[in-house]
Amino acid sequence: MTTERRERVRHWRALLFFSVRARATVITVAVSALILALVFILLMLLARDWTENRVWRMSERTVERIVYDIVQGKDGRVLAPRPGETPMVQIVDPEGRVAAAGPGLRGRPALAKRAVADGKLLVDGRRCPDFLDECVWVFGLRVRTSPWGPGVMVVAATPLPSLLNVWVLPLSIALVTAGLLVLIAWWTWYTIGRVFVPVDQIRSGMAAFSAEGLGHRVPVPQTGGEIQSLAETVNTTLEQLEEARVRERRFVSDASHDLRNPIAGLQMQLELALEEPDDCDWKPMVRSALHDTRRLNDIVIDLLELSRLDSRSPVPVERIDLADLARREVERRSPRVPIETRLASGVTVRANPVRLARVLNNLLTNAERHAETRIEVTVARAGADAVVEVLDDGAGVPEESRERVFERFARLSASRTRDPEGTGLGLPIAREIAEVYGGSLRIADSPRGARFVLRLPLADRQPAA
Repeated sequence: MTTERRERVRHWRALLFFSVRARATVITVAVSALILALVFILLMLLARDWTENRVWRMSERTVERIVYDIVQGKDGRVLAPRPGETPMVQIVDPEGRVAAAGPGLRGRPALAKRAVADGKLLVDGRRCPDFLDECVWVFGLRVRTSPWGPGVMVVAATPLPSLLNVWVLPLSIALVTAGLLVLIAWWTWYTIGRVFVPVDQIRSGMAAFSAEGLGHRVPVPQTGGEIQSLAETVNTTLEQLEEARVRERRFVSDASHDLRNPIAGLQMQLELALEEPDDCDWKPMVRSALHDTRRLNDIVIDLLELSRLDSRSPVPVERIDLADLARREVERRSPRVPIETRLASGVTVRANPVRLARVLNNLLTNAERHAETRIEVTVARAGADAVVEVLDDGAGVPEESRERVFERFARLSASRTRDPEGTGLGLPIAREIAEVYGGSLRIADSPRGARFVLRLPLADRQPAA
């Protein structure tokens, strides 16, 4: 699985299982499912009651019509079923024998044999006799006189609909319920997604600050309410941050410029004093003062460079052959340990040569500070990137501290021991210069020592800065 596909899967997993949108959709669907289940049960109960009432009315109507015909003295076709009546009809004599039967119960035992034998005048209820394949609703009424003798009971039975007979109803209700749940889930997902579109636009706008700076503003949706107020508050806060950042950069830039002149003058005077021929007692003190002055000058230069990088001040760029640049930087140094090089020619990038030379110089200075026997510099091409690696054989950087060394003024204890006069600005400046030109600087794994990897887009694939 490629990295892009893995990131897409991780994004959708987070969206479906951990986002507010997914949780709201799941909760809404769960509550809706509970409500629809109750409605489903209620509808089934209502359907059952309606069906039983319909069956009961059919049996009762059939018996009433037969009794009325008997009272009116009609012929023996009174048991023939009429439209809307049940064909399951019996005439049961007082001894519980079937005196006559309709077409639906011919040759079948008496349905209300015990009720007739007990002398009951009315039978009304559910029966599930063994000789029938289904349960029936039985309604019976005793009549005083009839063509079959006195005291007979007219009995009518209507089959009760079983689950198999009414499968269309529960299946239809279940399908409608499922369709409603799908519709509710889609509508909730879609509606909440539309609500969160402005929030996502604000998030995307805030994520673009690293590339566009604090001058960028998030879009303000004209929807009213809390989301519009949130966007306006974010933009107001960004304006205040930008003003504070501008004031900070102006102060650092002005202070750096103002400090460089007196420091340069002081440094020149100390150097002239040391050139005096007399070997005076005050010369060691002057040498120490000159050393501190040079260190202070380096700090001011670093602060001024950081100010320029923070403000993204435009500087001229040109095509640079990294092999030539690395070779020049290595040759002009007088390292305490040998520097080995493996430089592939033709690896060019678009950048400012002064800034890129500063990156290499900072990396070499850091490697020289920690190396024990050698330093290795590699320039190579890797796909669409130019790669510069600076490797030393020192103690290395612990994995948990690899990002901390790129923080401004941050120094590890080992670095303080080897070089107590360092400023902690060299590596942060190198990383920021790399990011200005669309690249990166990080510490990679190495069998021994620290391995700094600088990646920059090749000149053919890098847009103009």
